[in-house]
Formats: sequence, structure tokens, C-alpha cells
Amino acid sequence: MDAVASRTTTAALIGLLAGGVAVGVGELVAALVRPAASPVIAVGNRLILLTPEPVKRWAIRQFGTGDKHVLLTGIYLVLAGCAVAIGIVAVRRLRLGLLGVGLLGLLGVYSSQTTAAHRVSDAVPSALGVLAGMAALWQLVAAVAPADDGEQTGSGRRSFLAAGLTTAVAAVLGGFGGRALQHRRFDTTAARAAIRLPAPVSGPDARPSASAGAVGNATATNYDRGLTSVPFRTPADRFYRIDTALAVPQIDPDTWKLRITGMVARPLTLTFADLLARPLVERWITLCCVSNEVGGELVGNATFRGVLLADLLREAGIASEADQLVASSSDGMTIGSPTAVVMDGRDAMLAVGMNGEPLTAEHGFPVRMVVPGLYGYVSACKWITGLRATTFADFSAYWVRGGWAARGPVKLASRIDRPVPPGVLAVGTPVPVAGVAWDQHVGVSRVEVQVDDGPWQEATLAPVPSVDTWRQWVYLWTPASAGQHRLRVRAFDGNGAVQEEKDTDPFPSGATGLHSVTVRAR
Repeated sequence: MDAVASRTTTAALIGLLAGGVAVGVGELVAALVRPAASPVIAVGNRLILLTPEPVKRWAIRQFGTGDKHVLLTGIYLVLAGCAVAIGIVAVRRLRLGLLGVGLLGLLGVYSSQTTAAHRVSDAVPSALGVLAGMAALWQLVAAVAPADDGEQTGSGRRSFLAAGLTTAVAAVLGGFGGRALQHRRFDTTAARAAIRLPAPVSGPDARPSASAGAVGNATATNYDRGLTSVPFRTPADRFYRIDTALAVPQIDPDTWKLRITGMVARPLTLTFADLLARPLVERWITLCCVSNEVGGELVGNATFRGVLLADLLREAGIASEADQLVASSSDGMTIGSPTAVVMDGRDAMLAVGMNGEPLTAEHGFPVRMVVPGLYGYVSACKWITGLRATTFADFSAYWVRGGWAARGPVKLASRIDRPVPPGVLAVGTPVPVAGVAWDQHVGVSRVEVQVDDGPWQEATLAPVPSVDTWRQWVYLWTPASAGQHRLRVRAFDGNGAVQEEKDTDPFPSGATGLHSVTVRAR
């Protein structure tokens, strides 16, 4: 390696080490403030607010529930690139390098103060992190400075190695130690484990028995293992998650409060203990993301336990003119729901439990909102801290400002889960074609399957506890000829209306179209 390349490599390393110290110190200080104050998280949250809606939709379509990991990875890569550039500049003109670090720090401070639900103290990690980064850059550049004859001495190289090792250790300990301390100080796992949910005064209709109906292995339904690729009940760790929280909010249930305000006669303030002291109901409810593509997996079914929202709103004396309920999350997210839907007798609730246990942090612990029949972006507010009765004319919630429809009723949909393409099937051997269909709060009355361009054939439906859940179905098909075959599915809602066949994009009010898979028989 020639001298120029060696100096460039050293300069790049200096930049990376200084940047690592800045990020590490920021993470360490964030452990004393709150995880959302982490410089990287603050910048990420700001980027989410600045990202055009089409780009957000593309990210969800491409990466699904992994979109946050992609964003954070991208931020780290950009920071690394900036750090390399700063290092190369700094060994030539230190002041410009220091200015570069300072500008990145200002970006962190600015982001921390312009994200939703920010606090003044959120600026401290970015501010202290950039000061540490500037100090590290100064020290490293000084250590690598050449002697009077332009060549670095042996003692100079040793000085640089010592400085580099020190900053590397500081970066690693700060970064990983800061994250570990954040987890230790703010993690709510222990608080969640200590909660014993009261039994519901009204439980869900019994889950269909394993022998109910000629479904499944052509003779019986197995709901727990699942007729399709997912079971009837979706475990919490497999339930889809679409939100804008880069750092999952960790909320102490002992300090949590919910305020019901706005167009109400008697504003309410409720604690977590207040909710648990009220009558709880438990219901099977399927939730679906409006971004779900035809045949997509951004849908899940679980039991939710909570307090009926309509009872709370009547207690607060909600005004008849208030046609929208705006739910606010601890991370600043706003979600607007039609008041009439919440009050029409369906099991809209403030949920404290999921699948018989307290909510997990990823799904809204300690309290979230659930409204059957609406897409999540207009109903399923996680980490909820406020409910404001207002009107659609006076306020547009977060996703609606991005162009999504204001009211968001779920659309009838169906999906084929088995067989899985490009599965090779045996000619003459019966094959179960199976999947799920849903139209929450309306229900599914019939499902039909089409093979190639043949006639639509009725599938067998599994029983369901209510119209608020998805419905499993199966059609037994025997491939009669070798070659490729296209399988399509369509559903009919509880009123007999057939599923929309025309393909439309999820934006702005949910996708339509018929799911199909192509398999081969031989």
C-alpha cells in the first residue's frame, strides 16, 4: 500500500472512530434520558415524518414488518459514510472536520426537538454525543500528525494506536453499554409479568372444536396447528406490526394515564388500575393493515380483553356532534376513528390483554385501542394515552394527512395459504386448497375456488365464534392433468355480496382483487 492510500485509510479510520464515539456517548446518555432520545432514533423518527407517503407505502410493500430495521441500517450506513468523509477532511483541515461533526450533532438536536411527542431533554444525548465526537476527532488527528520532516515517528504511531484503541473502546462500551442500560432502566418486562388480568365478565364464544366440520385433513379442522400457514389464533410474536415507533415505547403501567377530552361533558382521566377495576370483556377479533396487499400477511386473529369504549364515552358524555375520536399514542402518533362505528354496539375496546395475557410492548402495552371492522390505521392505536372527541372537519390524523381515506372500513378479502407455490402435486391425488377469508363485523358466508378457467366451486367453511374473526376454508381438489394450474379464491360477505374482482392498490382505502397461486402437477 503506497503512502497516499495509507494516509487515506488512516483518515477514514479516524472518522469512523470519532463517529463511533459520538454515537456511543449519545446512546449512553439516552439511557439516562429515555430510549427515544437516542440520536439515531431521533434522526430516524424525523426522517419518517419527512418521508413522502409514496415512499412509506413502497417501504411497507417491500419490507413489511422489517421496514424499521431497514431504515435504521440505512441511517448507520449513511453515518458511516459521513464519518469517513469527515475523517479524510479532518487530517487536512481539522476545523472543517470539526465543523462536519458539529453539523451532524445539530441534525440530531434538531431531529430530537421536531419529532412528535418530543421533550426538551431529548436534545441532551445528541449534544453531548457531538461534543465527545469532536474531542475524539481532535485527539486522533493530533496523534497522527507528522513530525517536522513530514514523516510520522514510531512514537507518533504508537500514540495514534493508543488513541485509536481508547476511542474504539469508548465507542463500543458507549454504544452497547448504553443500549443495555436503556433496556435495564426502561424495559417493562418485569412490570408486565407482575400483572394478573381480572377474568372477563363476558368471554368470547368458544373457539370451534378440533372436530367441528369437515375441514382440515379433508375430515377435521385443527385450529391450533392451523389448517393454513397460520393457526386460527395468531400468537403475539407472529402478529403483524406496522407503526412508526423505531424504539418500542416502554410505559410503566403504574404511571400510565388516559385522558378523554374534547367534545365531552365530563372529561375523564383513567389509570391502569381504574381500567382493571372495570368490567372487562374478551373477544376474538381479526385486525388487518390497510397496506395489506391481495394475498398478504399483514392480518392476524387473536383474543383481546378490555373495557368497552362505548361505555367510557357515554360516561364522559360525548357530544352528538363529535363524529371523530382521535386517539393519541405516547410516541405522538394520532389515529382517528368514526365515533358512530365505535358506538354502534360492536366490541370496540381499550384492550389490556391479548391471547389471555397482558399486551406485549410491541403490541401496545399497557393499553391499546381495538375496533372490529376498521383497518388498523383508523382504529388500532397502540400505547394509547389520550382520546379526544372532535370532528373530521376540524382534525386530520397522521395517516389521513398522508392521503389515506379518513374512515377506513375493512374490505372483504380472501387468501390461499395451501398449496404453497411452486408446489409440485401428483396427478390424481386429492389436494386440500385452503386459506382464510375475512370481513370483520360483516362476516363471511361463502368461499369459492376456481381452477384455471373452470367453474367456481364452493369450499367448506370452518365455524367461527363471531363475524369479527377471519374464517378458515378448504376445497378438496384432485389435479386431473399434468402441467401448470392457476388456483383463485373469492369470498362472499355475510350479506351475500361477492368480493371485488378488480385489482386496486391498498392506497388510499385498502386493496381489492382476487388472490391466485400457480402450482404444477405431474
